[in-house]
Amino acid sequence: MSSELEEDLVFKALAHPRRRAMLDHLKEEARTTGMLCEAFADMDRCTVMQHLKVLEEADLVIVRREGRERWNHLNALPIKRIHDRWISGYAAHALALLDKLKADLEG
Repeated sequence: MSSELEEDLVFKALAHPRRRAMLDHLKEEARTTGMLCEAFADMDRCTVMQHLKVLEEADLVIVRREGRERWNHLNALPIKRIHDRWISGYAAHALALLDKLKADLEG
């Protein structure tokens, strides 16, 4: 899969607030699908599973099965790649602008 397609999947997955909330839950520790259903009781199990599928397709969630349980683990590497590719470069540019502004104000 091309890196552009991978990035698109990650951005799509992160675009929905419920999926971001699920990732926040998984940041603390791995959880079973049942645990996530309890945490998001306002959604039915099918909807939780659909969100998990999008997260899994974006490689943000790694699933490990133990018997009848499905354990969901956060995989933060795709988010780090997005940060390295997009955010860090823009942050460096913004810091340079702030440094220039400070120098202009002081000088």
